[in-house]
Amino acid sequence: MSKPGRQPGPQSQKATIRARLAQETGTIYKQARHRVALIKPSPYFVGMSSLGFQQIYKLLNALDDVAAERSFLPDGKAFGALLSYENQTPVGDMDVLAFSVAYELEITGLIACLEQAGLPPFARDRGDDYPLVLVGGPLTFSNPLPVAPFADVIVMGEGEEVTPKILVHYREATSLAQFYDAIEGLPGVYLPVRMGERFIDIAKVDNRMLPAASCIRTPDTELSDMHLVEAERGCHRKCTFCVMRRSTNGGMRVFSPERILSTIPADATKVGLVGAAVTDHPDLLEIVGTIVGDGRRCSLSSLRADRLTPELCALLLAGGLKSITVASDGASERLRHALMKNIKEKHLLYSAELAREHKLKLKLYQMVGLPTETDDDIDEMIDLTRRMADRVKVSVGISPFVPKRNTPMDGDGFAGIKPVEATLERIRKGLKGIADIRSTSARWAWVEYKLAQGGFKAGEAAYAAYKGGEKFSDWKKAFEAD
Repeated sequence: MSKPGRQPGPQSQKATIRARLAQETGTIYKQARHRVALIKPSPYFVGMSSLGFQQIYKLLNALDDVAAERSFLPDGKAFGALLSYENQTPVGDMDVLAFSVAYELEITGLIACLEQAGLPPFARDRGDDYPLVLVGGPLTFSNPLPVAPFADVIVMGEGEEVTPKILVHYREATSLAQFYDAIEGLPGVYLPVRMGERFIDIAKVDNRMLPAASCIRTPDTELSDMHLVEAERGCHRKCTFCVMRRSTNGGMRVFSPERILSTIPADATKVGLVGAAVTDHPDLLEIVGTIVGDGRRCSLSSLRADRLTPELCALLLAGGLKSITVASDGASERLRHALMKNIKEKHLLYSAELAREHKLKLKLYQMVGLPTETDDDIDEMIDLTRRMADRVKVSVGISPFVPKRNTPMDGDGFAGIKPVEATLERIRKGLKGIADIRSTSARWAWVEYKLAQGGFKAGEAAYAAYKGGEKFSDWKKAFEAD
């Protein structure tokens, strides 16, 4: 075993990969003429919790002449070639490197993976002799510009239909220029080298290809051995801070209980229902009831406090759930109204009562640093949390507000590192001994903000920070030089 901090070489990489593969169920092993490395620029433990990543893996391997193999950011930034999982093949030998990027801070992981694959990170330094670098994932719903300098092609939005089409054209093309000619104009296809810094409409998949469902289960992930399936896609609500609000790709698309339940393998013992607004599904009780009635455990990716009922809590408890998480988002009723969140104090208090009655732990998610936020708003949040804690033990997760592109709050600005830190300290003091507080760093939220609102130069800054060591001081220096 390598010492802590030492970067493992190829043999230890292979040993780690083989040990993980041995624990997986549903891995696809395939040989084909055209090879795609499907890469998550985060460690395996994180990457295998991504339903979208697994959905693309499954769809690409369904193509007759394509074999898709997974790869992940190695634990500890390994030296040596980046390897695929299924065959431990050097990723740089593949025809296509397809990245699924979830959020801004994964950009440096993408850079690391490109370097470890033996590719120049910047697209401008690559040519026809290098594998194609394709980027997609949740980040593209908001702002792909910071990742654009590293990509040959970016798939904006839902990639299930357009990604296979891109691969067909790539196989047939004799040059990058010919390939770009063929795919330019396809829904959701963004070509940074030709289109420059601009936004295009995102792709929307035909509902007949949905719901997305995982094909691999593994114990070595946060969602251990869980089968993931969409209960719905998108959201019909208007929350002003959210990228997946009702104006995105037609709002909420609901799938029937029959379609959802048909994806569950017979040997799956745990099922996770995924979506931006799962508790808004009109047949949720029927779906959860059937899963639990079959003797399986069941969990949901999102719970709205105003949608909780005794019946749902009882089913979730029977399905093995030990805690529920609800989001307040705004610290006060005034702020929640401004965000169009429409969660009221009475809903949050009722969620605490339900948690107590069903012996469930309660987690409360909160944002701070919102526009117009005052100490009075924070004090209201502290008071409400205290009253919730009178009913049940509460833990509070707090994130500084980061405005995203393509939302009504785009451009609202970041509250500032010191003001956010002061607010977090005010909350810690106000809830000391009352609730467990876990918060995202104000400094790293500022880095996320700079990337989220940035363009191509933000990508250049990410590269400079990566080369400097990725400490906060490296990010600060990189953005100051921008």
